[in-house]
Amino acid sequence: MIDPGRLKTRLVIEAPIEADDGQGGVARSYSAVATVWAAVLPARMTRAVEADADGALVHLRIVLRGGFALTLRHRFIDGAKIYRITALREIDERRFVEIDAEWRID
Repeated sequence: MIDPGRLKTRLVIEAPIEADDGQGGVARSYSAVATVWAAVLPARMTRAVEADADGALVHLRIVLRGGFALTLRHRFIDGAKIYRITALREIDERRFVEIDAEWRID
């Protein structure tokens, strides 16, 4: 059972908005859809190279109350940090959602 008192980090949930870019592709932006309380727990860190740039990926476990229609295309904002959802599952009789996420540090 999850202790609701551990949900002490304020996160903004953003959903993608895609528009035609006029060249056969899409231009993606994000729009805030909700602000929630969550528990953000670091799981591990790995080295990552993206576009020839060294960095690190911090893998996180995020727990929040259920009731949101989240997908892998949503993301979380925590101040200047952007958390990308990599997996999600319902726990504790569907009252909470446990999310695996990544935060890239350049």
